[in-house]
Amino acid sequence: MQDTFQTDPCLRGFAASGCGRSDHQLNTFDYLSDVPGNNEVTDLVEVQFKNTRKGYFHNDNHLDLVKGDIVAVEANPGHDIGVVTLTGSLVPLQMKKANLKPGTEIRRVYRKARPADLEKWEEAKSRENATMIQSRQIAKELELDMKIGDVEYQGDCNKAIFYYIADARVDFRKLIKVLADTFHVRIEMRQIGARQEAGRIGGIGPCGRELCCATWMKNFSSVNTGAARFQDISPNPQKLAGQCAKLKCCLNYELDTYTEAYKKLPERNVHLETLDATYYYFKADILAGIITYSTDHRMGANLETITAARALEIIEMNRRGEKPVQLDDRKKEEPPKPVDLAEQDDLTRFDKTKKKKRNNRHRNRNQKGGGNKKAE
Repeated sequence: MQDTFQTDPCLRGFAASGCGRSDHQLNTFDYLSDVPGNNEVTDLVEVQFKNTRKGYFHNDNHLDLVKGDIVAVEANPGHDIGVVTLTGSLVPLQMKKANLKPGTEIRRVYRKARPADLEKWEEAKSRENATMIQSRQIAKELELDMKIGDVEYQGDCNKAIFYYIADARVDFRKLIKVLADTFHVRIEMRQIGARQEAGRIGGIGPCGRELCCATWMKNFSSVNTGAARFQDISPNPQKLAGQCAKLKCCLNYELDTYTEAYKKLPERNVHLETLDATYYYFKADILAGIITYSTDHRMGANLETITAARALEIIEMNRRGEKPVQLDDRKKEEPPKPVDLAEQDDLTRFDKTKKKKRNNRHRNRNQKGGGNKKAE
């Protein structure tokens, strides 16, 4: 059955090869992986290295590459080892999404990784943790106000990338010299922010899902507290902050929807006049388009909930000098009477039924004139 599923195109749905490996962050589902000729559209491939670092390369040698292949790619200096995460027509779209600068050099894929390449790669990865701990101690001895968050060795062990976090500008020229003398590799320093560090480390958010920055998000847009206030979210710093101690990126996800819905609501500082009271804005359900008004502008009193259309109608009436009788003109339906479900458990319910049948029989006999009281 498994062989039939793999060979018969009529039985196939999405290709399993497009799912990729789950141990890599920023995974992209290649839903075009089983389309004939997809890899011939372009020779560009996407290669992922450690954590969230990705690169785009030309497959000049026309290698038969699929998602998950380990390849050796051109680097400066030497070569690097990475995993193919995307091929075909989706790669140019990913490059556009990554906002690559014009004139960015696109290097080449050398070959599929050989056993010797894999051994060197494993050796490079085994040195990263010890190098990070030792480099932190060196930065502390040099009294540099910075934190080295991660270290990544190139696949051929000729270069190491040090990712650091710093609040201010750091002069690490002396640090580079000490690190080069200690580890005997070429040193590259890359400054990252708190959001990038959270993406590299990964984790689970308060929503119960993996962090967006560790799964699909590449570019970070600025988030401010205005987005929370606009969506009527409680300004609680502990709830608004993410794993990176910054405002959650998801505060911007629904902001455009709230902005469009908010345009249909009246302004908050406009109060409504009726014949018997003045109503002030209390709260609103922006997406539902309903507003609750209070007769006291400081607290909730005599609360009335109406639609945004009704509120705009009353505002227009007030402008003309008119006042409605009441805020809500809808007829209030009487609430349905509660049904006592315990009646069905009444022990005398059978007796009532028998008594009712007896009365009906007695009435029918009287109507016919053949009733016999003594017989009853």
